Amino acid sequence: MNKENKLIPELRFPEFVNEGEWEEIKFEKICKFIRGPFGGALKKEIFVRDGYAVYEQSHAIYNDFSSFRYFISEDKFNELKRFSIYPFDIIMSCSGTMGKFAIIPKEPKKGIINQALLKLTVREEYNVCFIKEILQLPVNQDKLLSQSAGGAIKNVAEVAQIKEIKLLIPKHAEQQKIASCLSSLDELITAHNQKLALLKDHKKGLMQNLFPQKSELGFTRLKDDGIIETNKKKILQSANPKNPNSDNIPKCRFKEFEKDGEWVEKTFEQLFIIGNGRDYKHLNSGDIPVYGSGGYMLSVNEFLNDGESVCIGRKGTIDKPMFLTGKFWTVDTLFYTHSFSNCLPKYIFYVFENINWREHNEAGGVPSLSKTNLYKIKVLVPPNDEIEEQQKIASTLSSLDELITAQAEKIEQLKQHKKGLMQGLFPKVV
Repeated sequence: MNKENKLIPELRFPEFVNEGEWEEIKFEKICKFIRGPFGGALKKEIFVRDGYAVYEQSHAIYNDFSSFRYFISEDKFNELKRFSIYPFDIIMSCSGTMGKFAIIPKEPKKGIINQALLKLTVREEYNVCFIKEILQLPVNQDKLLSQSAGGAIKNVAEVAQIKEIKLLIPKHAEQQKIASCLSSLDELITAHNQKLALLKDHKKGLMQNLFPQKSELGFTRLKDDGIIETNKKKILQSANPKNPNSDNIPKCRFKEFEKDGEWVEKTFEQLFIIGNGRDYKHLNSGDIPVYGSGGYMLSVNEFLNDGESVCIGRKGTIDKPMFLTGKFWTVDTLFYTHSFSNCLPKYIFYVFENINWREHNEAGGVPSLSKTNLYKIKVLVPPNDEIEEQQKIASTLSSLDELITAQAEKIEQLKQHKKGLMQGLFPKVV
């Protein structure tokens, strides 16, 4: 095999080693194209409560066809029937987040595409999954997305231009083999994504039970491994027998703290000091990380704080708490905390995660928080400065976070593996 030839992939299944070059084929010979209806064809006034589904850009981006926002009547569907979707059509996002593809399932909900989608109907001699994969290659994404007049925003090329794009295609049997290989990887990634979603849901539910919620009575017992142990005989038994109607007790409590009574209300001002971030531009490069409300920025040679701290955005991203340890610097858009009084920083991090920060937004434009109002926020903490219960809660949630992080890293590794595999399975075009 002549690997210098641009029409031959670097990696090839043994049965196709002697098959020779892939063929350059115009896109219009591979698919039929239909762009969603423009103009007033799909005004909101025509939508009905139930009927024929309107497929949107989000369906292409997230490859999820479980729900629909808009529906049209049968009369409107018949009027726009040329925009109908069919099993195994490929839909492509054409506005905002562009160049994303999804394959319509075998038994789709009847409906039409909207103006933000391009529908590709692949001809029988080509494998649908293979065509979807090849369209996602960077070289073909660049062909599909052309610069707008302003030059700053990417727009999908006109359909006439897309039809002229040339794709490298092998024989059908090799298409099928490549598609099956990559589909197996996609199924594995999907399974791991589902596991990640379950872990996040478990953590969310656990937090709702570990912290007192208004109008929640009773509790279940929490085991050391973070699994809720439900005892039906105790569901209506209060964690504080003397005051069974109290809102100041968590629904779910570890056995050793069941008799510790109600949690107490404290303001943030009673629990810690909030520090302001500062400008870093006068500092030299170093190994001390600098953080803003969006996360890590760069590293400098001095630190603003040394130790465990919980950070929250002052401006911009105000609903993504961060837990930092060691030496660090924060800029003006990020508050940090220090000098904790009878509370653990890691526990406070989970208190922050349990707060709806959008409710504390003080600006009509860019979301903002103020130190003055942050200090006034009231939260419930375990009684009698019960550090042990705080530690138990923090340790349980930290264990779950470690599982979530490991799962996310596993998914990223699989994605990188697929990316590397695709680079070898498809010819490199200079």
